[in-house]
Amino acid sequence: MWMVAARRTVSVATRGTVRAVVGSQAWQGPSAARAVRVVSIMAVGGAGVLAHRRLLFRQLFDEDSFTYTYLLSDTADPTRSCVIIDPVDIWAERDSQLVRELALQPMWLMNTHVHADHITGTGILKTRYFPDAKSVLAVVSGGKADKYLDHMERLSFGDFEIEARSTPGHTNGCMTYVVYPPADQESDAPVLPLMAFTGDALLIRGCGRTDFQQGSAATLYKSVHEQIFTLPDDTALFPAHDYKGRTVTTVGEEKVHNPRLTLSEGRFVDLMATLNLPYPKKIDASLPANLVCGLQD
Repeated sequence: MWMVAARRTVSVATRGTVRAVVGSQAWQGPSAARAVRVVSIMAVGGAGVLAHRRLLFRQLFDEDSFTYTYLLSDTADPTRSCVIIDPVDIWAERDSQLVRELALQPMWLMNTHVHADHITGTGILKTRYFPDAKSVLAVVSGGKADKYLDHMERLSFGDFEIEARSTPGHTNGCMTYVVYPPADQESDAPVLPLMAFTGDALLIRGCGRTDFQQGSAATLYKSVHEQIFTLPDDTALFPAHDYKGRTVTTVGEEKVHNPRLTLSEGRFVDLMATLNLPYPKKIDASLPANLVCGLQD
C-alpha cells in the first residue's frame, strides 16, 4: 500500500475492501481474497509527476509470480476506453470485474514482452470477456497479437498517448511503454511523459535477467541508458515485477540508486554473467502459451 500527498488522490488498499479516489469520484468494492494492490495516483516524488486529473490508474498484483498488472483510462473519454498492461491468466476474472465496475471498455491488452514466469491473461480477457479489445506486442517478439508495435510507434486511449520504446536485452521483444498526457491547448510547452511501464527491462533497484530468451547484458545496458534514463528524472516508472513489496520508482531514483545500472557497462556485463539464477519454474508452460496470447489448442 502507498499513499500520495495530493488531497484529491489518496488511495488505500487492504485485503477486504479497496477504496480509490480519482479526482472527485470514488470507487469502492471487494478485493480478491488474495493480496491485490490497487492504487490511484496523481503524484510520485517530484512536483507535477502524474499530476493529471484525467488519469484513472490501477496497479494490481499477482503474488505467485510477483507480477504487476496495470489499468489506465482517460476519465474524460466518452467511450470509456482503457488499457490493460501485463495481465495474468489466473486473474482475468478479477481484472474483468474491475473493468465492469468502473464501466470501462478495454481497447488495448498490452504485454511488455513474452513472459517466462507466468501465462498472460490477454487471450482469456479477449475471448471470454472483451472480444473487441486488441492484443498488443512488439513486432520482433515472435508472439501472436492483433497489433504489433515498432520502436517509437504510438497508441492512444482517450487523449492520452502511449509511446512504445524498444528496450531489448532481457528479451529481444521487450518494450517500455511511455505515457503522455493530453496536450495543454493553452500552452506551447512540450508535452512531457507522466509515467513509463518498463516490463522486465528495468526493475526497482534492479533489472531483468539476460541469460535466456535471446538476452544480452550489453544490449540491456544500452536500452536502459538510452531509452529509459533519457526520460525526465521525475518520470514515474512501473515495472512488471517486484519481489520486495515496492510499487513505483522514478528515473531520477534509478539513475542514482540502482546498484546494477549505475555500474559501467563492462562491470554490468560481468555482473550479469555471474548471477547463476535458476530458470523460472513455469517457463516450460509460460513461453509456448504466451507466444499465442496465453491460449493453446
